[in-house]
Amino acid sequence: MGAIRVQQIVQKNGELVIKDLPVIAGQKVEVLLLLDPSTAKSKRPRLTAKDLLNSGLVGLWADRDDITDSAAYARQLREQAQQRPDINGLDDGNS
Repeated sequence: MGAIRVQQIVQKNGELVIKDLPVIAGQKVEVLLLLDPSTAKSKRPRLTAKDLLNSGLVGLWADRDDITDSAAYARQLREQAQQRPDINGLDDGNS
């Protein structure tokens, strides 16, 4: 499959018009958009420290009697997440 590179600046939200391509009617093409991270705006606002404190995440495990060391518990959760099969349920060969 050949590739054609076209770089443009989006003029209207949600729309991109590409013209004068060397393709013909009925030809199958695939379009892949690569967003420039320096200009892409996140739809999710960044949380401040105050937002994080008010989010309910801080102290989430405070009332749990089964978690005596929250740092060790978090480390255990991360290790378990790293050892599970990939998203398609297939073994990646590392377990």
